[in-house]
Amino acid sequence: MAQLSPTIETLKMGLLAGDRASLSQAITLCESSLSVHQDESIQLLEELLPQSGNSLRIGVSGIPGAGKSTFIEALGMELIEKHHKKVAVLAIDPTSELSGGSILGDKTRMDDLSRNVNAFIRPTASSTQLGGVAQYTQSAIVLCEAAGFDVVIVETVGVGQSEIKVNKMVDIFLLLQIVGAGDDLQGMKRGILECVDLVVVNKADGELRQKAELEAANLKKALHLFPQKHAGWSTEVKTCSSIEKRGIASIWHTIQAHQKHLKSSGQFELQRRLQTEAWFVDLQNKSLFDFLQTLPTVQALLTKTKAELSGANPNPIGLLREMKTALKELFIR
Repeated sequence: MAQLSPTIETLKMGLLAGDRASLSQAITLCESSLSVHQDESIQLLEELLPQSGNSLRIGVSGIPGAGKSTFIEALGMELIEKHHKKVAVLAIDPTSELSGGSILGDKTRMDDLSRNVNAFIRPTASSTQLGGVAQYTQSAIVLCEAAGFDVVIVETVGVGQSEIKVNKMVDIFLLLQIVGAGDDLQGMKRGILECVDLVVVNKADGELRQKAELEAANLKKALHLFPQKHAGWSTEVKTCSSIEKRGIASIWHTIQAHQKHLKSSGQFELQRRLQTEAWFVDLQNKSLFDFLQTLPTVQALLTKTKAELSGANPNPIGLLREMKTALKELFIR
């Protein structure tokens, strides 16, 4: 292994000491598109891997308006104040396809949590990726674990067919519903439901509390029609009011029960191995793609293809076939 540069070594030491500024800088390094930064981030991650893997990784998804940020803040404060946990939140914000910008406003929506010394919130742009899971989220999880965080929560953009990508990063996948939509399974993608470990009907406030309980019971019955994600574990359905902080303790108890079941049955270790394999595939594909684009022959081919697509009557299928043929001739002798 190549020796770390003084700057990277300093960053590593600060991160291992739990310095949040160093953690932020390390995540920024991993997100950089500069090749020199990519090489440094790989070195840093390799050095920190032995200190990672000890957190509980929670995925939180739900339609816009389901109250994900409010729920995460309530859960995070519960864990910090009552269970003495250090909590990191990786909040994925949608990126505009036109401007490339994102709001990155989760710190303002989690005011109490963002000010707590035992919490770390990192809004990350999704970079228009399908599923709303940022490309470097798995790397950020490893960095948060090395920095000593006990729980890492990944908040996704919203529910969609490819949102299930988060399932390959976390130990438990939680789906937030709202009162009035809790028993409508037709509106949810089957692939999402097959990945869910826990459904929470949120915003069970005031007069809506009884209706939320009824919807949760209906959802619980309906979910029995779906195959079990983990042998021996039926998807649980809970209700809560994030604003009133009611039901949060029960949800944490269910999360703990889920993890206890996975560990006692040997499924936890298998799931972690699958997470590592999925991460490697993502890193591998990106590395190969980046390497290919550095080759002059490939650069010329891409420039030629783009120019032909801009011409009259473009044939994208034909151009793709020609590109595949050219690449085969380049690498297969």
